[in-house]
Amino acid sequence: MLTSEDIVREGDPVLRKVAEPVTLPPSTEDIATLNDMLDYLINSQDPEIAEKYELRPGIGIAAPQIGVSKRMFALHLTDEKENEYSLGLINPRIISHSVEETHLEDGEGCLSVDRAIEGAVPRYSRVTIKATTIDGEEIQLRLRGIAAIAFQHELDHLNGIMFYDRIEGFEDPYKKEL
Repeated sequence: MLTSEDIVREGDPVLRKVAEPVTLPPSTEDIATLNDMLDYLINSQDPEIAEKYELRPGIGIAAPQIGVSKRMFALHLTDEKENEYSLGLINPRIISHSVEETHLEDGEGCLSVDRAIEGAVPRYSRVTIKATTIDGEEIQLRLRGIAAIAFQHELDHLNGIMFYDRIEGFEDPYKKEL
């Protein structure tokens, strides 16, 4: 079982690397890793389990956040219209997006960031995505609201981008100039 101790913190170089594509069909190890990530999210949202194991609650986690530089992440959330998303996604990508942008009023958080960071993180309001599921199925989804924001946040992790990189004027003390 993954715990908060398994999550890589900001400043670790793996969080700034562009993750490698996952070979399809995914290996048994990749499937197990993705299932562990999804289980972490589910457990982190269960108050009893989260308290027992001191899990920080999350709605998304990307493989680089556990030190695995591969293009996969998990989401576990319920959107504004009560649609539940509990997915492990492999090689996810945005195939189209709205021109309109949005942001979370209270800002974004991240399991790899142990401090509160204020500021609007601009995201597309709507995205259409394609990915391969844990079961090897190719899917296409249209996401909006919190689901679209969470997808974009996790996709950024696969591209070595932290959410605060998108906040206008924010200076990352961990980012090294190339």
